[in-house]
Amino acid sequence: MLKTPTILAAVALALLPAAAHAAKDTLVLGMTLEPPGLDPTTGAAAAIGEVVHYNIFEGLTKIEENGKVVPLLAESWKVSPDQKTYTFKLRPGVSFQNGEKLTSADVKFTFERDAAADSTNKEKAVFANIASIDTPDPLTVVLTLKELNANLLFNLGENTGVILEPKSAAGDATEPVGTGPFKFDSWVKGSSITLVKWPGYRDARKVTLDKVTFRIINDPAAQVAALLAGDVDAFPRFGALDSLKQLQSDPRFTVAIGTTEGKTIVAINNKRKPFDDVRVRRALAYAIDRKAVIAGASNGLGTPIGSHYTPNDPGYVDLTGMYPYDPAKAKALLKEAGIKTPLEVTLKLPPPPYARQGGQIVAAELAEIGINAKIEDVEWAQWLDGVYKHKNYDLTMISHVEPRDLAIYANPDYYFQYDSPKFRAIMEKVNTTPDGPARLKAIEAAQRRLAEDAVNVFLYVLPQVSVAKKELTGIWHNSPIFANDLAAVHWK
Repeated sequence: MLKTPTILAAVALALLPAAAHAAKDTLVLGMTLEPPGLDPTTGAAAAIGEVVHYNIFEGLTKIEENGKVVPLLAESWKVSPDQKTYTFKLRPGVSFQNGEKLTSADVKFTFERDAAADSTNKEKAVFANIASIDTPDPLTVVLTLKELNANLLFNLGENTGVILEPKSAAGDATEPVGTGPFKFDSWVKGSSITLVKWPGYRDARKVTLDKVTFRIINDPAAQVAALLAGDVDAFPRFGALDSLKQLQSDPRFTVAIGTTEGKTIVAINNKRKPFDDVRVRRALAYAIDRKAVIAGASNGLGTPIGSHYTPNDPGYVDLTGMYPYDPAKAKALLKEAGIKTPLEVTLKLPPPPYARQGGQIVAAELAEIGINAKIEDVEWAQWLDGVYKHKNYDLTMISHVEPRDLAIYANPDYYFQYDSPKFRAIMEKVNTTPDGPARLKAIEAAQRRLAEDAVNVFLYVLPQVSVAKKELTGIWHNSPIFANDLAAVHWK
């Protein structure tokens, strides 16, 4: 008996897998740390940017996965010959998610807020360096700088430079409103944050995901279990590196190993005795074996560093040879500084696996030179409040993922409490010298000053290990900044 074409087509359609009927439009991403809020212009945690940057909020410029700066809310710009005046032309037809139109007045409002006396923007100095903001028409913004800043276009592409809508700005920490492709939907504290596609986005038709849920999973074993069970589609920054081989051999997943800007360090409270003595800080540097920490905390992945800078960045100089692993030298420095051992200190460790696992190795190595580092595991909110905000710590282990952030050491109130006029003078040269050999030389001098002063124990560059289901594409394999560009992610 012959079947009609209609019946044949219906039978063939019924036999197709479900995925062929409709492309998948939801995504569950795993992340290790929960952000303290969702406004990147007021909070310091990189986890904020992982959720909102490029998704809810956008800046004038965008930093791509390869580190290149391209237009975003500004479709073009011109720089004056003295490199102190930047004229931006805004992209026309852009709206905020509350219906307000983007204009030059919003840029002026945002940058003045970022520079205000009560601003908590971690890049406040960038905006405080703006002498004037002119708005000759709704789509033109003219920034005139007090001092040259060769990194300005890069800075404006970081999450600290996103543009806010004045009427909603005060509530952005809990109800963020931006110009991006996704809207905030819900936040279950301690568990998940959900975003949904915004139909009013200027290029909404190019966005294939309708819903994205960020699942917060601190525990490495739980991260693995969530992937294996299919509860999580991808971990852009996977923490359970001990399980890497298992996932690499699983045909359901794609595993990629890239790099970040994460300077992983043992941070030292430079004002606390005895760490106000450079000899004691240098003793710590000699006492810690970078290779052992990388092996134990990062599964052997990671590039050793000798200062607060990565090989990805212009002007990098390898200073790892300044403090080779030498426990005998460390003991001699402690003796020279008049330190009686055993010396009792605390080592506060936040949740990331590299910190919890690496901290165990650090404590064991310090014990060998007579320093008993009592480990205190703290939750992320406790670390941000106790260590970062109130500087209540001796030692901690953390990875600073912000790119090219040498300038944090020029702030004596930063949680390291490093106060060096010599370093500030060097950074003044870095900030006021145009791009070229002279500026690179100043950047090198800044790295050397930090190493000579042993401000912190500089360990290694945090690797980026991403694990995703085979059918998922668009996840960043490298992170010049900590962001998840969800508009570029789609299912095959």
